[in-house]
Amino acid sequence: MTRPIGTVLSLAGLLAGCASFSPDGGMSEVAQGVGRETGPGIGRNVVKIASVEQAQQAKQQVANLLAIPLSADAAVQVALLNNRDLQAAYNDLGISEAAYVQSSLPPNPGISLMNVGGTGVANFELRLIGDILSLITLPSRTAIAAEHFAHARHQAILTTLRLAVDTRKAYIRAVAAQQQVGFLDQARGTVDAAVKLNIQLGQAGGGDQLDQAELAAFYAELSARMAQARLTARREREMLIRLMGLWGGDVSFNLPAELPPLPGEPESMAAVEIEAINRRVDLVMARHDVAAQAKSLSLTEATRYVSMLQLAGIFNSESANPLTNTNTQINRGGAQLDFQLPIFDTGEARTRSARETYMRALNRLAAKAVNARSEARIAYDTYRGTYDIARFWRDRVLPLRQTVSREVALRYSNGVLAGEGMRVDLFRFFVDARVRIGATASALDARRDFYLAAVDLQAALSIGGGGSASNEPAAPTSTPMQ
Repeated sequence: MTRPIGTVLSLAGLLAGCASFSPDGGMSEVAQGVGRETGPGIGRNVVKIASVEQAQQAKQQVANLLAIPLSADAAVQVALLNNRDLQAAYNDLGISEAAYVQSSLPPNPGISLMNVGGTGVANFELRLIGDILSLITLPSRTAIAAEHFAHARHQAILTTLRLAVDTRKAYIRAVAAQQQVGFLDQARGTVDAAVKLNIQLGQAGGGDQLDQAELAAFYAELSARMAQARLTARREREMLIRLMGLWGGDVSFNLPAELPPLPGEPESMAAVEIEAINRRVDLVMARHDVAAQAKSLSLTEATRYVSMLQLAGIFNSESANPLTNTNTQINRGGAQLDFQLPIFDTGEARTRSARETYMRALNRLAAKAVNARSEARIAYDTYRGTYDIARFWRDRVLPLRQTVSREVALRYSNGVLAGEGMRVDLFRFFVDARVRIGATASALDARRDFYLAAVDLQAALSIGGGGSASNEPAAPTSTPMQ
């Protein structure tokens, strides 16, 4: 009588502690994964804020980072500490761990009580019911849940790295837009001085009304472009603010005046495809999906014909019955085994569904691997191409434009003394100024595009998406003046 019940209880006791909650909810592995891609300095800021003390500490760190002109790394650190969407992703990781622990626990036994009375007899029956199939398949279900939890950890790593990439790109765009504002403001100041000088000449009886109108129109054009550049800078700064999760007085942080100069030489990567296959977090997640589906398929095939199997330990007690001359209480014990007959549902549908789900995960992994190789190639080509373009603007186009501008300015200022073939009128002077300003603005855009491509390259090697053919190039903050 007691043996079946004892068997069920002993199995439950042995399996109850097979999984437990980790001290940090899996965050240590997330921090390590992020640190491998971004460096230990940024990886230390991967923290799940779960208490008032942690929130205060993060707030103080953010304040310290914002107290000085913000660097790209500092912007990423602020985002990791302060972005609430990222904290919500860490909550998802905690939910996944809870599901993992829940899946590793054996099913709770059920108790069935029955009391039947009448004709002077009381009949009491107790049944302790255990799900045998759930106990038998518990190791397999725990292994599947472990794969899902590993997938969730890498999803948290992916979300963190994606925020870091988005923040770094927003930082580059914000600094570049601010740099364009500074350049256009300087150019407008030069034209403003020329306008004032021409007005003074007109008041003194010299100058020309056409020249004055040309200068005024040129100044107005620069003012309009200046307003557009300021609007662009404001928009890019707000994007950076959102990613860093800032509000209130924290939004008044300072950015550097310009982007860093181009490096002396670009990075050289001979095995960019292999590096992407080995490092990509989304590929690691897809591998965990395949492993989980493979285990699920094996479990489904093993339990195809048995979908319900329960064992019950029974204890029955019947009171004394004077009507049948039974003056003593009768106790009975036994066991009951329940299972479903696979008459209509033979498990074929479940097995086929599990097999198709596994093949879907396998095909998606193969597709991701192909895409990863392509994204890595185009990201590196874009990185090298934008470097060459930015260097060409810096080393060839701008020096030539400066030479032309110096010669035009010299001939314009000495127009009275120069010969007929050497004179430059105001129209030619304006054309040169417009072209020079457009060339400088394009050179700044080229430098910005290089740094964005560098971020996209690292993204293509770690999280995917960066530098892919579907990514649209950054819109220029200014266009050459015609």
